[in-house]
Amino acid sequence: MVSRVRVWLNRTYAENVFFVDQLRNNPQGRPVEVHATHGDPDSPVLAAADTAELEPEGLSSAAYVEYALDQCRRRGIHVFVPRLHQAAVAAHRAEFAAAGTALLAPPADAVQVFEDKVTAYEAVEALGVPVPPYRRVRDADQLLAAVEALEEDGHKACFKPASGAGGVGFRIVTRSPFSLTHLGGFPSPYVPLELVVAAVREAAEPVDWLVMPRLGEPEVSVDCLTGPDGRVRMAVGRTKNGRRRGFTLHPSVIEPARRIAEGFGLHYLTNIQFRVFGDEPVLLDVNTRPAGGLHQLSLCGLNAPWAAVRLALGEDPGELRPQRLGQDYAVVSGPRPVRPVSLPYQRPEHPPAAPAARTAPARAQSSGRPLAV
Repeated sequence: MVSRVRVWLNRTYAENVFFVDQLRNNPQGRPVEVHATHGDPDSPVLAAADTAELEPEGLSSAAYVEYALDQCRRRGIHVFVPRLHQAAVAAHRAEFAAAGTALLAPPADAVQVFEDKVTAYEAVEALGVPVPPYRRVRDADQLLAAVEALEEDGHKACFKPASGAGGVGFRIVTRSPFSLTHLGGFPSPYVPLELVVAAVREAAEPVDWLVMPRLGEPEVSVDCLTGPDGRVRMAVGRTKNGRRRGFTLHPSVIEPARRIAEGFGLHYLTNIQFRVFGDEPVLLDVNTRPAGGLHQLSLCGLNAPWAAVRLALGEDPGELRPQRLGQDYAVVSGPRPVRPVSLPYQRPEHPPAAPAARTAPARAQSSGRPLAV
């Protein structure tokens, strides 16, 4: 009998419903049970999992490790894919191994390098990978000086938190005064410099931002799979240029991505992002976790989540090479179920019946939504 694999995903992105799908649809036909935990009861990942729990709020990193170890023991978890408190969990790899659980995460020291973007840029530069010009700013005067220096060189300035993920806090600086133009249409990432400076001056605490030039497209996210032996098994770039998406194996992004993954021991699934500065790609960010758009590699014939789980179990899936790069594509969203609720105004006792031809399947498929820059 083929043994069952039990995988746990903690407080992860909604897009990882596709991660779950790919585990279940693995090419070996091996049975997989997925456990999921989250702080949001309406996360579609909870509904997609075989078993699910709400996570306790407000735990310190140390307390969360104890919670995670208890989950692994009680649930018989074979492979744990941590996102929340990833570094703290990875630092206790031996304790999870003693509980029979393999961690699908890089070593803690590698994770910590990339939690701070300045530390990451300095480390990557030492490895010979180009990065964009940047300045760390903590007050209004430093912000003004950084913006003016970039503008003098003919660049448009932007800023983002020195730590963070998913493009949260990213803004592009404009000299245009605030007007109805900023209130028309959808919310824009452009913010008037004078408002930003005033907000920073009035803030009770210093900011911690990176100011850098706005980088050009295409953006390329290189999904890497690296074994605990330090050898890269997969490196495929996903290109994003406006709505248009595609895939690439161009050495200008694949080689530096492999250098970073191998040089820092970024084991298992990581995502290394590049954008264009001048006429060459430069590092944008390094994510020490599976990307939300990882499932798009299925268009190349790759099932990276399952290959990563096999590596974590001590099996070697071999080199993952795209069977095809295929045509360019666009990303569209679609419905996924969430867990039932008991509120009567949200779930009518006798909802109107939908026509049979329009009834949605239990697990509707979609291509996900694009990652924020």
